[in-house]
Amino acid sequence: MTSTTQSRVLSREQDRRLEDLATAALEFRRWTPVIAAWGAHLANVLEAGGRLLTCGNGGSAAQAQHLSAELVGRFEGERVPLAAIPLHADTSTATAICNDYGADEVFARQVRAHGRVGDVLVCLSTSGSSANVVAAARQARVCGMTAWAVTGPGPNPLAAAAQEAITVDAGRTSTVQEIHLAALHLLCGQVDLALRVTA
Repeated sequence: MTSTTQSRVLSREQDRRLEDLATAALEFRRWTPVIAAWGAHLANVLEAGGRLLTCGNGGSAAQAQHLSAELVGRFEGERVPLAAIPLHADTSTATAICNDYGADEVFARQVRAHGRVGDVLVCLSTSGSSANVVAAARQARVCGMTAWAVTGPGPNPLAAAAQEAITVDAGRTSTVQEIHLAALHLLCGQVDLALRVTA
């Protein structure tokens, strides 16, 4: 394959990825009322002194931590810091729980430790079938918390375990993750809107 042919193949592949992303983004617009409702609810919880817990594996862990960072720091406007904890980020705790109780308990045990009645747990999973994230959602509901799931195509076990779920119907894992990031930014924007934060 010549370099020119290879460039054309790569260009076509990039175009397909962008087309997949654009299609998924347009289809995702149907979830904006849910995100608006989540943002208003989360703002009320955080303003009243509650907290957000987040969890996910791999790329979803990075996005869970990204959401927490936007709330503890700031999104687009200046405001007070908000309580948000990414459950994978405490490596000593996570590895101790994995060692002593198994990987499926790594988030659920932390939910029991940190979660309080009325708090919110946001669970991210591109597959919707990560056992440790599903266990966290179930534990959150036992603790009287609100559990929300952001997943790939549904139905899936995580969507079923959470009280509410947003599903992204896309074939590529990378496209699902890209839409998840957009969803989290929309959620942060709704929280700031509810808290009357100006950019």
